[in-house]
Amino acid sequence: MRALVTGGAGFIGSHIAERLVRTGHAVRVLDDLSAGKRANLAAVAGDVELVVADVRDAARVDELARDCDVIFHEAAIVSVPYSVEHPIQTNGVNVIGTLNVLEAARKQGVRRVVFACSAAVYGEDPAQPKTESMLPSPVSPYGVEKLASEHYLAAWSRLFGLETVSLRYFNVFGPRQDPSSPYSGVISIFVSRFLAGQPVTIFGDGEQYRDFVYVDNVVDANLAAATRDGISGRAFNVGCGRRTTLNQLVAILGHITGRAVLPRHEAPRAGDIRESLADISRARRELAYEPRIDVDEGLARLVEDVRRG
Repeated sequence: MRALVTGGAGFIGSHIAERLVRTGHAVRVLDDLSAGKRANLAAVAGDVELVVADVRDAARVDELARDCDVIFHEAAIVSVPYSVEHPIQTNGVNVIGTLNVLEAARKQGVRRVVFACSAAVYGEDPAQPKTESMLPSPVSPYGVEKLASEHYLAAWSRLFGLETVSLRYFNVFGPRQDPSSPYSGVISIFVSRFLAGQPVTIFGDGEQYRDFVYVDNVVDANLAAATRDGISGRAFNVGCGRRTTLNQLVAILGHITGRAVLPRHEAPRAGDIRESLADISRARRELAYEPRIDVDEGLARLVEDVRRG
């Protein structure tokens, strides 16, 4: 298989690219390096074709899709707060970028596009866990952008016969997630602060919960979504099916690191979801997806990776 990974020098994209190389596939990466890093691909640098380009550049995306069997579309601005502050910019990357990928795939005869969607499409529907049959109701520009992209995927599948699969990621964590940005995932920030002996900030009372999923599980889901038959046009939740509050997260990290860090509470942030839990039964049934690494083990692996530097 020849694959194009957009955003392939980023957090999740680089893990997908590395797994593809390790399993014998040819890999091309498109990344503008605004968030991604060459260092994320260091382990497979000699086996990956890295092209520095913007997913908003339709002609460049079209060129890079040539001769590819599958596109893993990971390129995005992934921050909910940033999308609230900069909705026009995030729409350009997250929606127009996706449309460019779909058009390139259609023109170049790509077999399938696997799209990195998000649990943000569900919004604040109080029903838990989230199932793919729920009516989406996003409450942030980021969620709207991901939902719009998912509709484009379904339309291109129906109109042009392009195989598309949408993976609704819940809260992904693991190595290479940059803790230096205020928009980074909460776990990468917490781990960095725990190991530095610094206080952590929780927006709200800490009883809000997430379905945290280790990045290797997400890679498993992507490879299954690229190869399983009979799933085109479908959306799948990708999580662990377990709720973890931020207060519990602090306690688990305290146990792993051997450090007691007291959280500092601040007002909730606009656009943040209070409760989020995945029903992963559809992914289990149709993708044969099973999270191999639970939250506790994933956190231990991440702490070890950060300590190694």
